[in-house]
Amino acid sequence: MKNKLEKMKKEYEKITKELSKAGVVSNTKKFKNLNKKQGKLKEIIDKYEQFLIIEKTIKENGEIIKVEDDKELILMAVEENEKLAEKKERLEKEIKFLIIPKDPKDEKDALVEIRAGAGGDEAGLFASKLFRMYAKFAENNNWKTIILNSNRTAIGGFKEVIFEINGQDVYSKMKYESGVHRVQRVPETEKQGRVHTSTVTVAVLPQAEETDIEIKNEDIRIDIFRSSGPGGQSVNTTDSAVRITHIPTGVTVSCQDEKSQLKNKNKALQILRSRLLAAEEERKTKEDSGTRKSQIGTGDRSEKIRTYNFPQDRITDHRIKKSWHEIESILEGNLDDVISSLQQTDQEKKEKNK
Repeated sequence: MKNKLEKMKKEYEKITKELSKAGVVSNTKKFKNLNKKQGKLKEIIDKYEQFLIIEKTIKENGEIIKVEDDKELILMAVEENEKLAEKKERLEKEIKFLIIPKDPKDEKDALVEIRAGAGGDEAGLFASKLFRMYAKFAENNNWKTIILNSNRTAIGGFKEVIFEINGQDVYSKMKYESGVHRVQRVPETEKQGRVHTSTVTVAVLPQAEETDIEIKNEDIRIDIFRSSGPGGQSVNTTDSAVRITHIPTGVTVSCQDEKSQLKNKNKALQILRSRLLAAEEERKTKEDSGTRKSQIGTGDRSEKIRTYNFPQDRITDHRIKKSWHEIESILEGNLDDVISSLQQTDQEKKEKNK
């Protein structure tokens, strides 16, 4: 592992020198690519340097323990080494995770589709809470969220909302959110009463580029219709909504949020492209049972992945059988502990299935 890390350190230093050159700074494309590479290496190198410092300190403390006569000093060195050994082990695991070759899709932006399931208005309201949670999580990670299409309920929830999240390595984190999210709480539509159970479905797809999948004009049918929705939206007054049907697969996408028919068409094509790419990836994954068994973020929309139990202030992820408290904090976008636990378990499963 050290040989690999030393090579990465030299590469990081080389890139850092390159980025300081005037010719590179003026070349936008080259600068952007080098900056991206440097950003990926920086986290690994920072942790590796911490690891080396800890290793050196443990060695120095070991020398003190061997030659020192002062019992108090020896005890201090032993205690420090015990703490440092734990930190070293943790860092080693983190570094191993970071240097393992990643799925190329992990670098992509994400297309997220949230739909209300069982539970009527309550499911719609919880769908809007999940959308807000992901938007806040995106904000915390310096990502950008853009709504592509939405269908609101009369009381402010979502029957459906489709949005993209753009930023660095978005899909690597968001992919774990695909599946059925179950909520148990006294409905917001009631002042008091018994606890209800509702469900919301989340699908996270890697954002497809035009080069990833080709959509032929003869393979699609485009229908134009008048937008609909509560609240007398201005978009309802024009035939700007677009429905695109992919004839070979039967996949249908509708977009109506924009006043412009062209913008709705482009957004619908963007969603269609990502859905077709995801369907192809899912087909390949199903053919490879080993890959399917070794993954947590499989994107299976029918799988119940998480329960949000409000009376007990507990969120449980059923895939890793782990729970967290402080629901409101997590719904404010503080998903880091949840995602990192899923990433760690996912990596461990992949290691076992090698």
